[in-house]
Amino acid sequence: MNPSLNLAVKRLVNAGPDHFAICVFEAPYPGARDIHDCVWSAELTQVWRKWQEMFAPDSCIDISPTAIPTTSNPLPNELLSPTSGQMSYTSHLMQHLGISLWRWLFDGPILGSLEYSSGIAAGQNTRLRFRLEIRDPNLTALPWEIMQREVGQSAMSLSQNILFSRTTNEVEPLPLRLRPDQSLNILLVLGEDENNLQLDREAAILEQTLSNGSIVGSHSQGYAPCTVKTLVQPTPQQLIQELETRNYNILFYGGHGSRGPDGGYLHLRPGMRLNGMELAQVLSHTGVKLAVLNACWGAQPAAVNGQAIPCSSLIEVLIRNGVPAALGMRDQIADEESLTFIHTFVQALRRRLPIDHAVAEARQHLLAVYRFNQLPWTLPVLYLHPEFDGELIRSYEEGNTELPETSIPGMASPLPMACLRSAGITYKLKTGVTRIGRTTDNDIVIPQPSVSRRQAEILCRNTFTGANPVRTYYLRENSTYGTTWISSSSNSDWQQIHHQEVLLEPGMQLKFGSRNSHPWEFMIESS
Repeated sequence: MNPSLNLAVKRLVNAGPDHFAICVFEAPYPGARDIHDCVWSAELTQVWRKWQEMFAPDSCIDISPTAIPTTSNPLPNELLSPTSGQMSYTSHLMQHLGISLWRWLFDGPILGSLEYSSGIAAGQNTRLRFRLEIRDPNLTALPWEIMQREVGQSAMSLSQNILFSRTTNEVEPLPLRLRPDQSLNILLVLGEDENNLQLDREAAILEQTLSNGSIVGSHSQGYAPCTVKTLVQPTPQQLIQELETRNYNILFYGGHGSRGPDGGYLHLRPGMRLNGMELAQVLSHTGVKLAVLNACWGAQPAAVNGQAIPCSSLIEVLIRNGVPAALGMRDQIADEESLTFIHTFVQALRRRLPIDHAVAEARQHLLAVYRFNQLPWTLPVLYLHPEFDGELIRSYEEGNTELPETSIPGMASPLPMACLRSAGITYKLKTGVTRIGRTTDNDIVIPQPSVSRRQAEILCRNTFTGANPVRTYYLRENSTYGTTWISSSSNSDWQQIHHQEVLLEPGMQLKFGSRNSHPWEFMIESS
């Protein structure tokens, strides 16, 4: 696990409107409680306004209206006007704001915390995981991803030694043990597009981009399998139903979005939209671990009279409501740039990289293709839940110690899934191993004294019948005293099994623990 340094930034209202506190929230060394008070300067206000004029004219968020620049202009001559050429001007502007933000954040003891933490990571021959928590809504609009220490050094989000993301500690908790998955199971949703593009064609291109490389044999080379299901302009009910009936770990959304309180809206189809809070609730309870939102303003807060509305950016709303990871764009991104980013990002995830590592690779690729002085590499904004380490896919070495994922690479849509149903509640089975037991680190928890901590496992295996893929499920009994019971549809008698592996058939009844417990029915969902 990478050593982690978490910083929090909060406005000190009682000390004055321009005063902030920067504190170390978590560090890889004991006794890390460094705190530093600082003032937002007139120069920062001016360079931020210059950035908005050039790159984000629709943003119009004022960090500190009281920090008015003096008549003796503190900015270098290159930034007074773009007369020296737009390319030179944008390069100087991006570089100057990045260095100014870095020097404002890493000052005094905070710089010492960064250097000490970086040294610990270097000593462990790994990268420092740096997470930034912005507790002032106006500051969330700033492009913190462009911070750089000096001219000629990499921006923080491009560093080879740091994994950069944002976070917040005002969150719903995650499950006690959030296991990495064995495959990418992606739901691709294309909503309303204000440019009236050909959505079917765009869906085909995106689906190919997401699943590209899912060829037979790639899993044996260490690549995780990847399946993609596409919904084009679904109703909110269709989207929610799809998420609730399938095991997806990633949601990709492309389409129109609008800012507003509680995460704003995703415009799924003309006249139908989904509120950010509604999306957060369905994603958190269906087990989606990563939401990627290629929608306008997905990473920007809503604002009134130049002041940001607290907790209003969509990706922050998702994290606060228990979604482990959310990635959005700070501004509009062109289709070609978006496809470049998505392709590189998903391929990095298939190589089993953590989410923040995969974002860094995709960001570096955007910079290489579209150059430093252009916006694309600065647009992705990643939030990670403070309890989530970013491990979406199980490492190849770790995966070899368990039943391997047997999803068939290259398939465009998932095979029918299976579930267990008891007392009116349905539990979806995973495409790998579903663990059943008494303790909370199981996938299906049965908190009964007669149920063992590791009662049973349901194994999913894929084979071929001729050219057709077939998915089969097996029950493996692991309990201490053989307290698992089965009853087939052809035989109503209950049979006790102990440390056996049994083929499951639709309609088969199961009991765990006591023979008098509620039965569970094994079912195969229709396609």
